[in-house]
Formats: sequence, structure tokens, C-alpha cells
Amino acid sequence: MSAPRTSVPILDLATAKDEKGQFTPDFLDALRDAAHNVGFFQVVGYGGRPGQDQELLDTVAEFFRLPLEDRLALDNRSSAQFRGYTRLGTEVTQGRADSREQIDYGPDREPLAHVPAEQPYLRLQGHNQWPAAYPELEKAAMEWAELMSHVGAELLSGISEAIGLPKDYFDEKFSGTPAWMGKLVHYVGGVVPEAGDQGVGSHADYGFVTLLLQDSVGGLEVKPYGQDEWIDVPPTPGALVVNLGEMLEVATDGYLMATIHRVTAPPPGVDRYSVPFFWSPRLDAVIDKVELPNELAAEARGVSDDPDNPMLATYGENVLKGWLRAHPETARLHYPELAR
Repeated sequence: MSAPRTSVPILDLATAKDEKGQFTPDFLDALRDAAHNVGFFQVVGYGGRPGQDQELLDTVAEFFRLPLEDRLALDNRSSAQFRGYTRLGTEVTQGRADSREQIDYGPDREPLAHVPAEQPYLRLQGHNQWPAAYPELEKAAMEWAELMSHVGAELLSGISEAIGLPKDYFDEKFSGTPAWMGKLVHYVGGVVPEAGDQGVGSHADYGFVTLLLQDSVGGLEVKPYGQDEWIDVPPTPGALVVNLGEMLEVATDGYLMATIHRVTAPPPGVDRYSVPFFWSPRLDAVIDKVELPNELAAEARGVSDDPDNPMLATYGENVLKGWLRAHPETARLHYPELAR
């Protein structure tokens, strides 16, 4: 058991590869350490246009200043894909309301005409909802998603190599129709009484790699495996926060962990904005356990055992399970046979 961690590492993608375009041994060692022992790290040097990150945050903030009726025109209760606008206090984590409102979006594709009864998660393919009177939001969000898809694929390649797998090991699971997800989030404090100081409650993410752009307010905390103490993840200019999801925990039998994290709501009168992006495979991708090198397999901790929230090997099943719990009103409207 390694010593408890008190901070989240920072890695530089701009210097991660040698002159031949291969990840350097030093970078792979640092990546393996961060992914196994913390499950969270920050990356700088990830590319993008100068100022693109702040432009996106400013665009998101402007959307949440629109009148409530304009935001409600995108109500996610109208979407079987859980896309669109989630009202303050209506998303639930650990059975408790969160102090946030948000837009959820993903790849914009035609819904499938026929969905087998045993694969209800295939209904998650569909269209986004964007404000027609504010086209800047869709443009900025989709441009960001394109950049994050590249960064997510690059990091997953590095993680694969760092744990002794071919760098393209997971590529097939993402081929064709990767079901990435994006959120545009506004946290507010003091206006959702039942939330208390919960911005979003403690949870793990569903997919493979999460890339988070956060503003300067702060509030993100993580709890690495085996630790009782929460670690603060301070906003770092020019950085993305990276964490791993349940699919990588399943695949590596817990050598890589979907680390628990939470967000504390900002003080009353303070706005916090963030843009999490979830680099995720096809909805029908089944994630089997990988064969790790012996020295790494010996350090695998097993998959988290929570009978109330089992991890499922099919990505679509795993994410639908999570959304049904987080958005009970939308679940009852579109998945009454599955809603609790």
C-alpha cells in the first residue's frame, strides 16, 4: 500500500513524447503512478486554440444568464437521451439534490428506429438540444468536444501502454460511434435548501476517461482508494483535470480505479462553471478484463463491490443505470419499466 496522497499530480502532454512520437518512459511511469495510486491528475500542454478554454467558460456563463424560460425550452424531461437542460436541484446524487443546473450533450445522431427490448440503452443515441437564439453555445461546446475526443483518445493510448497493453488496445471499442458525453455546468450555493453544501455528491464516473475544465472558484475534492482524507484539486490555469471511470476499473480488475469525487457548492452569491467531458466507447461495447503483466496484476484491488450500484461490463447498460438514478423525472417519463 503506497503512502497516502495529499495532492493531485500534474503531467505535461506537450513533453510526453519523444522525437519519434512515442511516449517517453518517464511520462509512462508518471502516468501509471497517477492512474493507479490517485486515479486523478491534471494535464497541461493538451493543445487547443489560445484562450479557447476561457472562451468556452465565458460562453457557458452567458447561457446561464438567459431567462429561465429560455433554458426551460431545452428541458431534458423531453429527451429520452437525457440531453438538454437540467433544472436546479433536480439531478440527484446519493439520493440528494445537487446545487447545479446544466446542459447535457453528446454526439448528435439519428435515434435508432428499432431498439431490442433487451438493449434499452441503445435509445440513448439521439439529438442534442441547443438554444436557437444563442448559437454560440453549440459552436463552442462541439468544438471543445472535438478537441477533448482527441485528448481523451491520446490519454487512453498512454494509459494502455503504461499498464503493459498495446497502445491501441481499446480502439475497437470506440470505433464508429463512440458515445462520449459532455456537460456544461453552473453551480450555485444557497438556493437549493435540500442540497445543503452539496454541489454534486460523492460518485464515480461511468466511462473510461473524464476530462474536466474548471473555472477559478474551486470545490472539487477526490478520495483515492484506501484513504479516508479528501484531497482538494485546486484550479490550475491552462490545465484539465483527468480521472478514470468504471470501465477501466472493470477492465483492470481494480488496478485502475474509478476514484470517488465530489464538488462542494460555492458560497451564496458565487457562481462556479465547469465543463466535464467523458471519453466513452460505443453504447454496445462490452469491456472484458485485460491480462495485465504479473507485477501489475498482483496490485489489482478488485472491482468495487456495491450491491446498490453494481458495475456492468456493457458501457450502455452502465451509463443508463446511472442516468436513471440521477434523473428520476426523466426516467419515469421515458423508461417507466426501468425507473425505481
